[in-house]
Formats: sequence, structure tokens, C-alpha cells
Amino acid sequence: MRDKRDKFVELAEARVNRAIKDVRLIGNLANRGAYAYDDDDVKKIFRAMQKELDAAKARFTGDTGGKDNEFKLI
Repeated sequence: MRDKRDKFVELAEARVNRAIKDVRLIGNLANRGAYAYDDDDVKKIFRAMQKELDAAKARFTGDTGGKDNEFKLI
């Protein structure tokens, strides 16, 4: 049983740290000097991210919903 726990900890730490890094990179897109976007784009990005967070959280409580397609802004 300890091997399963060790593997979970190893993968969880790596994946969460990678997700945090990627979220920070998404935050870098807020630089209006380098990028052009509107409020609707921002809403779509964060709605998609929240939807995936909610789906991942639900899987830990036993709710196994279906997978959606990749995020597309346009």
C-alpha cells in the first residue's frame, strides 16, 4: 500500500507544480503591450479552466463525467 501512496505523492506534486507553472504562464497573457484580447476571451479562458478544475475535483468524489474536447478560443 505504501508504494501506491508514494506514487500518488510523486505524481501529484509533479502535476500540480506543472499546472501552477502553466497557470502563471496564462497570467502572462494579460500583458496588453504584447497581446490583443477582449473581455470575452478572458471569460472563455477562465470558464474552460474552472470547468476542468470542477471535473477533476468531482473525480475525487466518485463522479466520473465524460471528457470534453480541447479548449479553443475561436
